Amino acid sequence: MEKDNSTSVYRARRLIKNILTQTIDNPNNPDSLNFFHADTYRFYFLMSFMWEYLEGNEISQEYAISLVPKKYASRIKRLQVLKQAVKLDYISETSSQVDRRRRIYKPTHSLLKDFFIYTDNVFMESKAV
Repeated sequence: MEKDNSTSVYRARRLIKNILTQTIDNPNNPDSLNFFHADTYRFYFLMSFMWEYLEGNEISQEYAISLVPKKYASRIKRLQVLKQAVKLDYISETSSQVDRRRRIYKPTHSLLKDFFIYTDNVFMESKAV
């Protein structure tokens, strides 16, 4: 490895350690985050879902399952993960005021709390890098 890359290697190693410490290697993670860290699709879904929510976008069922590219999961798996997150009370499901057949999804208070703790921890660690 070239000497010029030493700072980049140091930062890369710190970033990797921080992400692993805050995700799969964290025994103190709440159940909600463990659920979304279980596989690549769920993690990608959580990040995409939270992005859309924090941007103020209304998230319908079709929109929610389209957030992650199809190459990561089949339509059935995408729908199953969404429904399971609802059942576990990580995501709330309500009927649209405009069309009662249309379902709208939002993170629950507990998922928001867990997610903000997680992001605060990642941010605090990355500032040290």
